[in-house]
Amino acid sequence: MSSSAATKVVIVGCGVAGPVLATLLKSRGYNPVVYERIARDSDGGLSLMLQSNGLRVLGLIPGLLEQLPGQVEDRIAFYSTVPGHEDVLGEHSFDSHTPAEVAQNTFNSVGMGVRRHDFLHLLAETAIKAGVQIHWEHKVVDVLQHSDCVQVVFENGETDTASFVIGCDGIHSNTRISLFGKEAASYTGLVQMGGLSPSPKAFTTENSMINFFGENAHMITYKVGPEKNSWAITRREDEHKETWRAVDDSTLADLKQDPVSQWPFGAGELVKSSSKIVKYGLYDRPELATWFKGRVVLLGDAAHPTSPHLGQGANQALEDIYHIVRVLMKYNPSAEHPSTETLEKAFKEYESIRLPRTSMLVKQARNMGESRVVNGIDACIVRNEAIRAIWKDPVAASKGLGDKRSGPFEQSEI
Repeated sequence: MSSSAATKVVIVGCGVAGPVLATLLKSRGYNPVVYERIARDSDGGLSLMLQSNGLRVLGLIPGLLEQLPGQVEDRIAFYSTVPGHEDVLGEHSFDSHTPAEVAQNTFNSVGMGVRRHDFLHLLAETAIKAGVQIHWEHKVVDVLQHSDCVQVVFENGETDTASFVIGCDGIHSNTRISLFGKEAASYTGLVQMGGLSPSPKAFTTENSMINFFGENAHMITYKVGPEKNSWAITRREDEHKETWRAVDDSTLADLKQDPVSQWPFGAGELVKSSSKIVKYGLYDRPELATWFKGRVVLLGDAAHPTSPHLGQGANQALEDIYHIVRVLMKYNPSAEHPSTETLEKAFKEYESIRLPRTSMLVKQARNMGESRVVNGIDACIVRNEAIRAIWKDPVAASKGLGDKRSGPFEQSEI
């Protein structure tokens, strides 16, 4: 089927999900066109952890796993930085050392840390090489549905028309607003700040994902390059908008005088050696009862925005992609222009599988954030001893982590 005759699909958003979805749909006979609100190669965000479920989906694109920029983490570790109670709470080394090995295992691996900017650049270039059109600086302001097509309206006055639309435009999704209206965001009371720093000498030679538990603060860090670590601190503060922009020099200077800059085990060194940090509030969105309407469907954070405490945001979006492609192949195997009834069958099956799983993980992520950031020495000790007890049996603890990474398939149907 030539691209001119192929069924056109508009994908809104060129973050993690958009270009991966577009590449897979292109290989299945569709003509996906991606629109992204920001400029090409904008440097937003810091990093993410690709876990086995996400890597499985990326492995469906031939050669992609071998190109991923980042570091596979061989070890997980937990430290207390509570004054007077500094200690190792648990640690465990894993056998998976390549992205392909991580993808094969749900529990005998940590994951792969990647710098967000480098990862998104690779995904966009992969889609372009596959013949996908990507239009940058095109902000969707409305989605107008008709009986057999959808018209997408952009802020610059341009429009486009497609057979159906998939909204992958993240936590601030205008596609979601066009379907279900505006919703009030609820501030969780937690703020994250983070940066990229040279890897401290205190770290072992193994690539490690490390959690530091202090009083009213939690830090996570992992390698994103041979000598580069990404890190993020979560703490309770007054509301701070989720802009993901770098903070000013005075805020950076204040952080370098903050008690976290004195934390042991290399944690404080990460803070003091960072040249730039970003700071962002963490918000909840109301849970949707359905993810689609007519010929428009949502995917990733547009459908189920999550706090970052399980590291599953991007990985769950990738699970969504697998199932949306699978159901389209099931109900529209010819990749011809589908009827609204055909799309409804496909989207209902996609939603029935994905909505319960993501709802569970969103709640678990919220609870994890609450449990990590506690006030008072006594409460911190209780939290730390609970972590120590879990990691006394690292094999069992690892299998518990594996439950979250078990999707979306054992043997791909696409």
